[in-house]
Amino acid sequence: MTAKRGPAYRVETERLVVRCWSPGDAQRLKDAIDASLDHLREWMPWAYDEPEPLEEKANRLRLFRGRFDLDQDYVYGILFSDEAVVIGGTGLHTRVGEGAREIGYWIRADRVNQGYATEASAALTKVAFEIDGVQRVEIHCSPANKPSAAIPRKLGFTHEATLRRRALVREGLPGDSMLWTLHADEYPNSPASHAPIRAYAACGARLL
Repeated sequence: MTAKRGPAYRVETERLVVRCWSPGDAQRLKDAIDASLDHLREWMPWAYDEPEPLEEKANRLRLFRGRFDLDQDYVYGILFSDEAVVIGGTGLHTRVGEGAREIGYWIRADRVNQGYATEASAALTKVAFEIDGVQRVEIHCSPANKPSAAIPRKLGFTHEATLRRRALVREGLPGDSMLWTLHADEYPNSPASHAPIRAYAACGARLL
């Protein structure tokens, strides 16, 4: 197991910046979500609580940042390299247990099918194994969400199971969830290991 050197607060890929949220991102995040509600509600239960007032959005980002700083959970924004537009959100979530991370992702409606979720997920897979030193990374998605399920497949994850009625979907109703995993000994031979990234600590020091 690689010694933990993170967390990575900022990750740069070929086209994107994947970084810890700041309260100053609230308006850009709100714009991205509000323009994508029908699209997001298809797969994201939290989207039913939107639209959220700007002040509440800023408070939510403060909470994300606080949990990030305390090493409790790692929620990231996905932005273009100039950071002017929020493309979506992602995370290295700790809810799957010690020594593991779960990657989640969403992309705003007018930016789907351009490979951004795959690019961000490859970057965070690399961060999880090479900086956070985990043993396992998971991705969960609905079997009906074929574009989402294609992402772990492209990155070398294995479909271990489809869990019946384990996830909340539309309006709190239960739905099936696919479980995809990649283990540390499998990672070096995965496409994700070749992702070109630059990763930085909170102080700006280069991590990778």
